[in-house]
Amino acid sequence: MDVQFWIDKVLGLDLEVFHFLSYNLFFFGIVVVISLQFLSTPYGRYARGGWGVEVNANLAWFIQEIPAFLVPILLVYYVECPKLAHTPNKILLGLFLFHYFQRSIIYPLLIRGGKPTPLIPFVLAFVFCVCNGYLQAGYIIKYADFGSKWMWNLRFYLGVCLFFMGMFTNLQADHILRNLRKPGETGYKIPRGGMFEYVSGANFFGEILEWFGFAVANGSISAFSFFFFTLCNIGPRACHHHQWYKQKFEDYPPERKALIPFIL
Repeated sequence: MDVQFWIDKVLGLDLEVFHFLSYNLFFFGIVVVISLQFLSTPYGRYARGGWGVEVNANLAWFIQEIPAFLVPILLVYYVECPKLAHTPNKILLGLFLFHYFQRSIIYPLLIRGGKPTPLIPFVLAFVFCVCNGYLQAGYIIKYADFGSKWMWNLRFYLGVCLFFMGMFTNLQADHILRNLRKPGETGYKIPRGGMFEYVSGANFFGEILEWFGFAVANGSISAFSFFFFTLCNIGPRACHHHQWYKQKFEDYPPERKALIPFIL
């Protein structure tokens, strides 16, 4: 394999590289959703041995998520950004950076008593954030084209609205989960309020809605592959949570669904 050839393509933001990464995200999404039918991801309440040494939860979240914030910034600084002169491209890149600033810098500071993350899922998350940060930002700054009439592009505005609805839902759910226990309390409780009144995985529903909105606004294969992978990765986790809650709590709300209100 000609390593220099691929290095030139990556640094040159070659469209062939973006297509390669996008199609592989779809493929790995399918692999992940099939795998998660037989096992749960080994962190948090499902943590178990055999997945490597454990990393502090706060530190793990920061290190594994920060590439998705830093890689786009490095791309903007070091490579040509012909499409970044357009307002919608700036907005889309801003949305991506806004999410990962919150997820990599603010969220780890708010974690209280989080269980350590095993090394293998930690490394996999880090690699994913490196590749996805490159894929999403690189496509936006060089290829995303909304045309001269983007101001009347209703798809763009709909996607942005869905993104913020999802982010609000995700942040609200995280806040509810962080405040379930009073100081000194241990154990699990039934989350209530917000979207938790409708689904067990309110935080997961919010993040999936975020990236669906991002994909709608963007309209690219790269953004839809990210949404699809997110759905395949954390959708099953919401279902695992739902079954776990129902087994643990006899009074768990019977009308509550796992991930999609009133449906699933």
